[in-house]
Amino acid sequence: MKIQHSLNFVTEFAEGHPVTLTVSAMPETVLIEMLEGMLKELVAPRLQPILDEINKGGSYAILKVAE
Repeated sequence: MKIQHSLNFVTEFAEGHPVTLTVSAMPETVLIEMLEGMLKELVAPRLQPILDEINKGGSYAILKVAE
């Protein structure tokens, strides 16, 4: 059995910054997809050693990063 968790992150952009102006012109769905991809790419590799430690000796449940 698998249960998918929902963990929410927020990205705050500095007002007036050129990047903020660029991303504010993007469709929200594209922006969310891009930010989620970047977050997963940056966080997942650093999170894996922590998950391995948590899961060590796990007999009934294993925590994984969902694809």
